[in-house]
Amino acid sequence: MRHRLAQGFAPKMRPIPQKKSGIVAVLDIGTSKVVCAIARLKPRGASDVLHRRTHAIDVLGIGHTRAHGVKGGAIIDMTRAELAVRQAVDMAERAAGVQIASVIVGVSGARLSSQHYEAAVRLTAPAVEEFDIRRVLEAASTFAVGDGRAVMHALPVGYSLDGRRGIGEPCGMLGRELGVDMHVVTGDMTSLKNLVLCIERCHLGIEAMVCAPYAAALSSLTDDEMELGVTLIDMGAGTTTFSVVSGGHCLYVDGIALGGQHITNDVARGLPARLADAERLKALHGAVVAVSSDDHDMLTIPALSGDDRDQPNMVPKSRLVTIVKPRAEEIVELIRDRLKASGHAGDAGRRLVLTGGAAQLQGLPDLMARVIGPQVRIGRPLGVSRLPEAARGAAFAVAAGLLVYPQVAGLEHFEPRRRQAAGAEGATYFGRVGRWLKDSF
Repeated sequence: MRHRLAQGFAPKMRPIPQKKSGIVAVLDIGTSKVVCAIARLKPRGASDVLHRRTHAIDVLGIGHTRAHGVKGGAIIDMTRAELAVRQAVDMAERAAGVQIASVIVGVSGARLSSQHYEAAVRLTAPAVEEFDIRRVLEAASTFAVGDGRAVMHALPVGYSLDGRRGIGEPCGMLGRELGVDMHVVTGDMTSLKNLVLCIERCHLGIEAMVCAPYAAALSSLTDDEMELGVTLIDMGAGTTTFSVVSGGHCLYVDGIALGGQHITNDVARGLPARLADAERLKALHGAVVAVSSDDHDMLTIPALSGDDRDQPNMVPKSRLVTIVKPRAEEIVELIRDRLKASGHAGDAGRRLVLTGGAAQLQGLPDLMARVIGPQVRIGRPLGVSRLPEAARGAAFAVAAGLLVYPQVAGLEHFEPRRRQAAGAEGATYFGRVGRWLKDSF
């Protein structure tokens, strides 16, 4: 897998067959928490509400622990990050009663970037064949491989035949030249390599790497929102990323290295307070909109020494709001500016869906509505059964989206990897080593 990454392409997976069940394991390594989830995907009927999904998702086990060795979504301490991953995976395996050999990984750091590429090929027969589609997708994907970057997603937005655009499925149609508009998402090579190394040190393979805002969109958006146009903003601890989805396609992703942890740090410095106490105050009382009662509501701040014998400090809630509000406004305004600069603000349809742990900050939807767009809601995982109560909120949207991803992996350009079918050989450490050697050499 590191061999594939060195060639400029992150690991990709085959889509799960529409009529087959399968067990999927996912790993979301964030700045504040590491989540591992294991689920069974079962074929579902066409009459269900979420029409784009081919399978029902039944969670078998989930484990999450506090992240260590991660900053801004990137690994900064390999040993501590590896230990956190092992703990989350062990918890999920015990809850599910199964052992996993590989995972689908969510990526929130790695300086995500979007580009659109157009490519065209001459047809070898009067009608478009699957071979022609593969050729044009590969041609568009290759353009995106650059120094220090790796292709994470290659999503065809639309096809053209002899210059006529707006074709959704060209297979079988007549023409002379097939073209494609490809949305390619790339990530920083060094960050992705360190993420791969961390997971491989846990004796796990990587099925695919999925950018966090795309994963959150897969789990939290309705079919109508995806068709009409929406911006999903995933506000995590170390990063805030967003994706623009319209016409059923992901058109753009971007992000900034600011998130909820930066608000916590501001609170800790401004009050002052220990980081753990600052996080608790932010979660319970933090707000971005002031109200008249804030001057009278007093908050208790434990002493910095941590000694119960020392007198705690008392501050009005209005003091906390004056610390939280500027940083939240900075994050929202930066996202607005990035969205405008992308050229896809019109595709967003003035609709916003917020996910991530920091999205639950009181008054944040109102701030988003005032600065970016009028229609705002908090996004939560949709259509995922047997999720624990603690995992049903916006903070787990990325992990849930990674469980959805195998159903839509077929939308992307996929270059097959030689690999053993999942079984006794692939489930052992030596089997995975043998598979890695075959893939690499």
